[in-house]
Formats: sequence, structure tokens, C-alpha cells
Amino acid sequence: MSEMKTKPLNQKDVMQVGQVIMVTIKRLGINGEGVGYYKKKIVFIDGALPGEVAVAEVKKVEKNLAYAELVRVKEKSPHRIKPMCPVYHECGGCQLQHMNYEGQLQSKKELVVEAFSRYMKTDKPLVIHETLGMDHPWSYRNKAQLQVGLANGKVITGLFAAGTHQLIDISDCPIQHPITNQIVQTTRDVLEQLGIPIYNERKRTGVIRTVVARVGFQTENAQLTLVTVSDEIPKVKELILELRHRMPFVQSIMQNINDKKTSLIFGDRTKVLWGEATIDEKLGEVQFSLSPRAFFQLNPEQTIKLYSSVRKAAGLTGKELVVDAYCGVGTIGLWLAPDAGEVRGIEVIQEAVEDARHNAKQSGISNASFYVGKAEQLLPQWVKQGLKPNVVVVDPPRTGCDEQLLRALLSVKPKRIVYVSCNPSTLAKDCSLLAQGYDIKWVQPVDMFPQTAHVESVTLLEKR
Repeated sequence: MSEMKTKPLNQKDVMQVGQVIMVTIKRLGINGEGVGYYKKKIVFIDGALPGEVAVAEVKKVEKNLAYAELVRVKEKSPHRIKPMCPVYHECGGCQLQHMNYEGQLQSKKELVVEAFSRYMKTDKPLVIHETLGMDHPWSYRNKAQLQVGLANGKVITGLFAAGTHQLIDISDCPIQHPITNQIVQTTRDVLEQLGIPIYNERKRTGVIRTVVARVGFQTENAQLTLVTVSDEIPKVKELILELRHRMPFVQSIMQNINDKKTSLIFGDRTKVLWGEATIDEKLGEVQFSLSPRAFFQLNPEQTIKLYSSVRKAAGLTGKELVVDAYCGVGTIGLWLAPDAGEVRGIEVIQEAVEDARHNAKQSGISNASFYVGKAEQLLPQWVKQGLKPNVVVVDPPRTGCDEQLLRALLSVKPKRIVYVSCNPSTLAKDCSLLAQGYDIKWVQPVDMFPQTAHVESVTLLEKR
């Protein structure tokens, strides 16, 4: 039997590292990179925009895809603009400042459309609404968490450039609320003035490692937290006096101790240096007390749009039992409570459940209760006890819902499932499983983080 002859591979068909290629960009990727095709391979190019013809140098080649670095743009997108931030390219905190806001909103809808087309095989056309954006997509972040370091003998606060330990000073970030920028800048200057030792990760010396600034958009309460590697801060009395003198608008100065070699910001212990242990904030009529480690949405203006979409999807009449399956500190559950018969929140973190109970009491909401546990376990237990939820809201982490929870939902069969997502890919994957018993009525993308590649969305699923 003669051997089968294989056609020799043409060297021109092989993409190689260092090769300069020309690619037409079709869409944005999940991380804000331009996505196109070359020799039937998907190519990811940071900084390229949909509709552009990009000249790029290949940096990495895998079986079905490649990564390339933008050399120049041969044909520009009408959405390309000059970034507002002077350190935009170095910082990496934003990915889309080189794209106008109209283009950002379009591309974020396309990310959701692309995810569903990839993971959901259905004959029915999906209703995906236009992305809900902001009138002024700047100065929206209510919290800044910046590393502290030294550069040429000067104290700086910022983020590490992607893939490096080079600290980029972003103490005047255009997407931060002006008050958080002011707190960061003033704290940096006072630390330098008093000569308080800055933590050096390599040498494991110094004290101050991170500055965290938070402001309430509705209350204008402000909080400063210094994350340190030790309990003691040199010249702490002078530090507090100077900070209070320069920032009389700050109600809370806190210290968090994190002595571990970790990328996590906070350690397990927090103490009051001066003032209140928490600051107050409001979302609509719901009140929250925020400690340094308490989770709260970073963009309050868009949070109201997001939660209003949740309320619309829930379709409440005042009689329903609503289960909030990843309730955190109770934000969504408390937002829905005035329109529901009863709200039950489930969360695995005890501290968050205690915050949720406190927030309910502070807001005068008596029909919401919160439980520590896993939704996939508690939901079936409640059903056995005779409680049947009409609406279940899920707001999982980027990895999506636990498969056990999805199976439990298909078993419990609430009339509506409202899925709040921060990751279109895991949303679409989870919906493909829920489609065994539910129809997707609509998806509403919401731009919670303008200038970045992130997109959140609310999806309404109704029992078939």
C-alpha cells in the first residue's frame, strides 16, 4: 500500500514572530483589543479599532490565534480620538480612551451580541438593546486604590504598568471623582513632607503600601484608608493632624494592616485612626454604611440605571417573593424590596450579610432578610419547606454562576430569572444552559465603566 503524500507547507502560509502583517479589524475583544483575521488565524492587536486597517508586528503565535503589536494605522476609524489622559498608554487602567464615546457604546453592545452568537445556538432572534451610557463619561469612580512608591526620591501614587513593577503616577486620574484625586494627592504630599517610610516590596522595608480614597456621591462623605505592613505608623499623630488640617471634609481616617506578600489590597485587620469607622452613601432611597472593605458599586450614577433595569425585568407587583442569589451587601435586594412582597438574600460571606442586614435596618426596610450560605443549597431547602420564589436575581462574579445553582434554578422553576452580568461570555454560557427551561426576553447592556472594555448587562429570562 503506497504512502499518502502530504502537501508541503508553504512558508508563506506560516505566521512567524517578528513578521509585519496587515489586518482589517472586525470588532473589539473582551479586553478592548482589536480583533481581525490573517491567514485564517484570529489576531489580537491592542490599540486597534473596529473598521481600521492595522499594520502590526506579530509577537506571539499559537495554534489558532496570534497576538500582534500595532505599528501604525493605515486606515483610521471615524471613532478614533486622542486620549484625554497623558499616561493612558502607560497606565493600562483604561483600554478605550482612544475611541469616542459613541463608538465605545456601540462596541460594548457588539461584545454582548458576539458572546451570545458564540455560545447560544437558537433560531429565535435575541433582543439586545442599545447600551445605556453616561452624559458625562468621566469623573465617575467613587473609590481609588493606589499603590505608594518612590521615584527619584519623590513619593508617588499609582498603578503598576501592565506586566511590570514600574509604578505609573495616576494621582490625577480623569475617571476618578475629583475628591478621591484630592485625597490621594494630599496624602501623598503629607507622607513625603513627614518622611514616613514607604513600603518597598523587594526589600520588604517601609510601612505605607497603599492609599485608598472613597467618596459618597450623594452624601459627599469622604474616607481615607492607609494600608500598612505593620501596626505602627511613624509620626502617626503628626500625620493625622496634618491630614485633618488639609482635608477638613474627610470624616474617616482608617488604617488596614496587610503584612502578607500578596497582590490583594486589604489585610484582615482594620482600625480607626480618627473619626468615624464608616461613611454614609445613598442609592435612591436606600442608605448604606461603608467600611473600607465593604463592596459598593464604583459608578453610582450608572448603578441606578443598572438596578432600574433589574427592577423593570423583575416586573414586581408588590406580592412576589424575590431571592437575590449573590446578594453581597444587599444593594439589589434592598433596591427591589419596596416593590416586592418579600426579599431573601443569600451570600457566602458572613461580613457582607451583616452589612446587608445593617443597611436594611438603616433604610427602614422590613421585608428583606439575608442569609449566609450557598444559593444552590438554600434555594432547594426553602422550596421543600413550601417557599417558592417568583423571581430570582443572580449577580455572580466574572466566572459566572455555579453550575449547581443553574441546575437548582431549572429545578425550582421561578417565573422569572434576572441575570446581572459583568462578563458577556459567562452570561451567554449560563443562558445556554438555562435555555432548557427559559426564554431570553431581552438583554440590556449598561456602561458601568466608561473608557474601559468592561460591559455589564441585565438579562430577563422567563419560564417557558
